[in-house]
Parts: sequence; structure tokens; C-alpha cells
Amino acid sequence: MTALSARDRYPTRGELVLVLNCGSSSIKFALFDSGQVPLPRTPVWNGKVQGIGGPTPTYGETGIEPEPLALDPQQPYHAALRRIEQGVLARLGGRRLHSIAHRVVHGGSRYFAPVRVDADVLADLHDLIPLAPLHQPFALEAIRVLLAQRPDLPQVACFDTAFHHTLPKVEQLLPLPFDAWQRGLRRYGFHGLSYEYLALALHERHGDLARGRVIAAHLGSGASLCAMQDLQSVATTMGFSALDGLMMGTRTGALDPGAVIYLMEIEKLTLAQVGHVLYSESGLLGVSGTSSEPRVLLPLEQEDSDAGARARDALALYVRRIVREIGALVAVLGGLDLLVFTAGVGEHNPVIRQRICDDLAFLGVRLDPRTNADDALVISAADSAVVVGVEPTNEEWIAARDALALADALADAPAGSGR
Repeated sequence: MTALSARDRYPTRGELVLVLNCGSSSIKFALFDSGQVPLPRTPVWNGKVQGIGGPTPTYGETGIEPEPLALDPQQPYHAALRRIEQGVLARLGGRRLHSIAHRVVHGGSRYFAPVRVDADVLADLHDLIPLAPLHQPFALEAIRVLLAQRPDLPQVACFDTAFHHTLPKVEQLLPLPFDAWQRGLRRYGFHGLSYEYLALALHERHGDLARGRVIAAHLGSGASLCAMQDLQSVATTMGFSALDGLMMGTRTGALDPGAVIYLMEIEKLTLAQVGHVLYSESGLLGVSGTSSEPRVLLPLEQEDSDAGARARDALALYVRRIVREIGALVAVLGGLDLLVFTAGVGEHNPVIRQRICDDLAFLGVRLDPRTNADDALVISAADSAVVVGVEPTNEEWIAARDALALADALADAPAGSGR
């Protein structure tokens, strides 16, 4: 007789999994029904709190116009979590909450799989805040608050670094003295929940082609590339921190470290000031002086003005950095079979996709202008040597699925076997 899993022995039909994706000024939330098997990829309810800490925060559920949100100026993040809690309670309808899954950007060299967070895990993850200062502290603050409110409710950390645990050592090493490696200074890679979803979705959509030489381009306010073979990460552009690699909305991406030394030694910027420049004042926003978003800069670049010239420079550099990094990953892979765009810019900006692919024509990449304009799932022309696609990512579903899998594993584990 086949052994029954924990979920077969203890049915969870009707229980809900809440997923929180916490950033410095926003919280995305989604509620999934764990009673349906397999877990539906569309949440039963989701939305976003934006502008936390700013003058005009808003609360919005998908399909409903965002509404102004009054937050306690002393603890705006706590107040935002309370508003989300009110929304969750309004939708339980007699059902109970199974767990809360949190996207945690950095798992360091210790955490390669989802983990139920207790005080010890929370302390470990707190030590990693300097490696992901835009996201890590806020996810951990949400976990801390919810642990205090509901110690009985599992809080599960799902790590953006975990998918890249398959990177070969040569891709993890930094060219620093070896004792730096022993202290944990290495290339980790990020956007792992997004790439974990793509590895699944691309195989479903493209079959064995997805097991070949694949580059996924996660282009949002943060941006990175991941080279995959056999659905596993073999190289990626983000490294020790989420500051590395591609030029992003407000982050530099890869930067000559001599420029950082210059800013500190010659221009006398403090460490905190340099960090603020690199994370919050650079990238598209820094070069253009106008916006961190390509959709805003594209119409501006048509203007015959200083602002137009800076917008053109910003977008040209943005595309150039992506093309250069794709070229480097193609060299690592030894060729390219499938190129896929995802996240906000990747999924919804055909102009940026076209410019990138035009510069990849030497690889035989050809786009179909009509399908590209429609954000179709396959946007390459029939004669393209490389299949090019657009695949909406689903980080929240991955987190919910992984939280449920962890609950099953813990329930099936022998007593005293640990976390």
C-alpha cells in the first residue's frame, strides 16, 4: 500500500496560505487556497500596499482602484501589515490560515530551502541584512511582528538565493583572498523564486527545448539574467549582493570598484552615503535624472532637450548592459536555444525587448513585430535561430507551494528530527 502523505492523512481543504513580498516601501500580498490539488496558480485574492513611509501611501486589491491609506508615521510598516491583516480576515469566511510564506531575498551560505522561522533562524537572517538592505530588513520585520502576534501560525521563509545553489563553484567564487570565501563572501544570485517558476513553466510550454541552453531575463525595478541548463541555474548576473550585474531602475549594477573608492577617498562620501548612491540614486534614475522606469523615459527620449538626451543615454546604457551580459552568458552556455523575458519591463515593454533582440541579431535572433507588440508568449519570428518568449512570472505561487511542501515534510518527519 502506498504511504499517505501528511496532507492525505490530515486534509487541509479550505485552508489558505498567505504570501507576503516585502520591500522598503511596498508589500505585495496574495492568498492561495491550499484545499485545491494541485495548488491553483491564481490566488483567490491579492494586491499591494505602496508608498509606505511616503506622503501618499495606497492600499490596492487586484481589480479595485487603489485607495489612500492613513498609516501611523511612527510605525508605517506595522500599520500596513495591519491593513493587510484586515483584508485577510475579511476573506477567511470560516476557513483558517495554514501558514504565511515570506519572500526573503538572502539565505546566505546556510539556507538553500524554505524554512520555518523561529528565533534562531530570524537571528541568522538578520545577520544578512547588509547583503540585501532594500529588502531583507523589511521581510524580517514582517516575520517578527507576525511571530509575536501568532506564534502558533507557521512563518515560512522562501529564499531568492536558493535556486542558484546549483551554480558551479567557479561561478560562486570571487577573486578575493581565499579566506573571504571561508567567511561567506561569494556570488549567491537572486530573483530565485522567479527563476524557479520559470524553470517549471518553460518546461511545460516548450518541452525539451527548455532543458537546453536557456537565458531568462528578469527585468523589473531590479534586474538580472539567469543562464539555465537542464532547468538549473549555471550562471547569473547578480552576485554577492543584489547590486551586481545589470543596470537597474535605481541600482548601478556592475561597477568598477575603483569608482567606489574614489567616491569615498576623493569626494569624501561616507559609507552610508555611498550605499545610498549605489542603491537608490543610480541606474536609469541616476543617468536620466528623470525616472527609473523605461516606460516613462521612452517618450521623453524623443524630445530635443537636455532631458531628452539624458533619457536616450540612460536607455542606451540600459540595453547595452543587458546585451553585454547576455553575450557573456551565451559564451558560458556555448550557445543559446531559448531567450525568455519576464517581470514588469520584460513582460510589458515591447520596445525594450525589440532593442535588445536587434542587438542580438548576430546570434540569429529575430522577433515577430506583431507578436512582440502583443506581449505574446512566443515573440520570435519563424526564421529565428533562437526561440524568444515572454513568460509572466509567479513568485507568490512558488512561495505558497514551497510553504505547503515544507509543512508536509515537517509533518511526515520522525519526532525529534529537527527543522
